[in-house]
Amino acid sequence: MDKQKIERINFLARKSKSEGLSDDEKNEQTALRNEYRQYMRNGYMAEFSNTYIIDENGNKRRLIKE
Repeated sequence: MDKQKIERINFLARKSKSEGLSDDEKNEQTALRNEYRQYMRNGYMAEFSNTYIIDENGNKRRLIKE
């Protein structure tokens, strides 16, 4: 996710607290937040898919089953 979108999310959050948002801005905020959540979720899943656990017997297995 690019820096401009993150800045826009933060701007809308600040504006929401101080003066409120119009319906269009609320919709934009929801869409941007959902995009950010999906971006973060994909990053975590990529990280977890490359994470292994070694049990007490020395067996190595993936953290997430594919």
